[in-house]
Amino acid sequence: MLYNSLKDEKVPFYPAAGPTSKQITWYACGPTVYDVAHMGHARNYLSFDIVRRVLEDYFGYNCLMVMNVTDVDDKIILRARRNYLLAQYRGSGKTAQEVKAYASGAVTAAVKKQHSKVVDLEEQVRKAKAEAETAEDKRFAQRKVADLEDAVKGEALKGRQAEEALAALDKVQVTGAAGDVDSVLAVSGDYVAEALDKELGAGVTDPAVFRDHARKYEREFLEDMDALGCRRPDVMTRVSEYMPEIVAYVQRIVDNGMAYSSNGSVYFDTQNFRACGHTYGKLNPWSVGSAALAAEGESNFETSEKRSPQDFALWKAAKPGEPVWESPWGPGRPGWHIECSAMASSIIGSRLDIHTGGEDLRFPHHDNELAQAEAYYHSEGCKQWVNYFLHCGHLHIEGLKMSKSLKNFITIREALTIFNARQLRLMFVLQPWNKTMVYGEQSRAEMKAREAQLKNFFQNVDAAVRGSDVNASDQRWDAEDFELKASIVGVQEKVDAALRDNINTPAAMDAVSELIKAVNKYLEKKQGAARTMLLKKAAAYVTRILSAFGIVEAPSDRPGFSEVTGGAGNDAAAARYLDAFAAFRDEVRALAKAKALAQDLAAACDRLRDQTLAELGVKLEAGTDGRTTWQLADSAARLSSTPSGYLDALVAFSDQVRAMAGAAAEAREVLAACDRVRDSTLVDLGVRLEDRPEGKAVWKLDDPAAMREEIAARAAAAASAARKKLEGALERKAKELEKLEGLAALPSVQEALADKYSRFDEASGEPSHDKDGNQLEGKAKDKARKDYEKAAKVREPLSKKLAEDPAALDKMRAELEELRAQLAAMSV
Repeated sequence: MLYNSLKDEKVPFYPAAGPTSKQITWYACGPTVYDVAHMGHARNYLSFDIVRRVLEDYFGYNCLMVMNVTDVDDKIILRARRNYLLAQYRGSGKTAQEVKAYASGAVTAAVKKQHSKVVDLEEQVRKAKAEAETAEDKRFAQRKVADLEDAVKGEALKGRQAEEALAALDKVQVTGAAGDVDSVLAVSGDYVAEALDKELGAGVTDPAVFRDHARKYEREFLEDMDALGCRRPDVMTRVSEYMPEIVAYVQRIVDNGMAYSSNGSVYFDTQNFRACGHTYGKLNPWSVGSAALAAEGESNFETSEKRSPQDFALWKAAKPGEPVWESPWGPGRPGWHIECSAMASSIIGSRLDIHTGGEDLRFPHHDNELAQAEAYYHSEGCKQWVNYFLHCGHLHIEGLKMSKSLKNFITIREALTIFNARQLRLMFVLQPWNKTMVYGEQSRAEMKAREAQLKNFFQNVDAAVRGSDVNASDQRWDAEDFELKASIVGVQEKVDAALRDNINTPAAMDAVSELIKAVNKYLEKKQGAARTMLLKKAAAYVTRILSAFGIVEAPSDRPGFSEVTGGAGNDAAAARYLDAFAAFRDEVRALAKAKALAQDLAAACDRLRDQTLAELGVKLEAGTDGRTTWQLADSAARLSSTPSGYLDALVAFSDQVRAMAGAAAEAREVLAACDRVRDSTLVDLGVRLEDRPEGKAVWKLDDPAAMREEIAARAAAAASAARKKLEGALERKAKELEKLEGLAALPSVQEALADKYSRFDEASGEPSHDKDGNQLEGKAKDKARKDYEKAAKVREPLSKKLAEDPAALDKMRAELEELRAQLAAMSV
């Protein structure tokens, strides 16, 4: 089942070649290469790379993938021209004061333009809401309202950005410094470029301005896709290379009576298209006739040459400041939509299985593509050029779709400084491909945790099967083995059901997580007695699904044989050296914890040299400088850099342990050395060493950068906890001292009661006479005793403290200063 935008529902997937065929065709709307690619583009290309991989690598379809590159387009022309004019203006020698004045006018004009747009759109929203109340199809009417409301938000954002730019421009101080012009253009460059283009754009005639601009961003786009791990298309078509096919396509539509020429341009005739039995606006019927819901390139080409406002350009007559090609209607260039119909038809033909693109391309681009292709193939009775139209959901940031025109985008390259490529792919796999997705850097912790879960799973399985000998171990299954087998089968069924249901990768990943948890539980129960073949089956299945999502490399991503330089022998040697390293460090740690004698540590070093490494074919020789060197017993053998690095580190650690034994180092120093080799030396070599409670460490291969980041995070967390602990101690000590100092500042009990009593007993300190000098007796004496006890109790904490140590307050003040000093040192 796939969600088909032509039906706006999930429908069964049947290839055009037949329901049992594995051959499918796919056309993807590629980039318009006028600027850097952002995460909104990644939402499209990365999401559909995942869908494509599932169809190819899980379901086994043989897919012909065609992607266009739009290198001739209104946006490219405008951006290339504006960049060129802005660069010339920057170097024109104008003073910063002149540039600021010009910029102020340009930005002010943009603010007014955006305000007018918002007012106009708000009126359209009001009218659409009124029409929706009486509309026969409420769903379509409400979607039109929703789309118009989104358009209002977008234009309002542009207005706020222009206002912010104007405010920032006002704050720019022109001091006569060399960088003043750059400071002005840094906040107003886009608006200045737009104003320059209106004045001077027609004079830009060098074709290289447009060609070089497009090629630069095409190259960057492909580099970004490679960095994300997206498979390249099988065919890539550039508009500039398919001009003959595009012209011929337009001519045939004219010949079929569904297009007309006017003043050197050619327009698609939507009215005659309908009259010929076709439906216009299959994807977004509610958008037909709304200029506000047309994309920018379409709405910017309003003209009186069209017979109907719904008609759109197939060929645009030449204008000053634009690249041109020859055609039967005179010099000009293609309209926006015709390229995809012509190039896809040229490669695939009259029936496409799948066509993909972003949600914002449904109308007018994809609706117009469909109309053009049906008009082109009209004589063949074509009423449906595309069988399945797939549109990925928008990527939202701060409540709006991410878009260059809204200037609210994060470039792919910027995102890859926050996430790695695997984490970004995980983020997309964990979201339905056809739903709106919210981008946020707050997802980083979650994606890191998900990535760590997968890495730990493979590392745990690798550690469990490492060195196992099936021939020497019992293979009879017990209850835990049958339970794991059932988990594997159950997850396989869940994943298959999820992927058959609109390629539901989030549900599939949830099932994979279930299997990972089941394997971890199994390993805890079996404790070294795991059935390694069953473990490998679970790991192989998880690998298969992750490779189908592109999270791990798939076999088809690396053509040819899979041998790596150095062969498997070096990998085996590396594993044996790491086993020896971990065992030697375990022994050293155990001796240090037991506070063993120095000669015991030295003996451990001897055993490493004379037994462990000798059995591995490694000879150690002591150097005159105190450093030990190693060489292989087989002089003809060679090691790659990886196992050599392990041996270098092991021998260096052995030298360090031997030196500590010679110096009779304390146990804590030896343990600290063991920690350093785990957290620094081995990390640099890409080895994660995990100490286990039973005393046997387990090694796993991992990314050094990721491990350093974890260590730094743990250190930061420990430092934060220590700081909080110190702050708590400081706060408690300060409160205690403040309380005691407050008590010390109080008058004595006798002074406090002097307004009630005139004399006090010398032995007990209690009042003996009232304020008039009369001796206290009976109830009066009882009351006086209570008054005394109450006052004394208030002062009791201080009196007890001073009774224990007369200098207690001074010592507390010193302790407080020491705590403050420690806290200040932590902040440095």
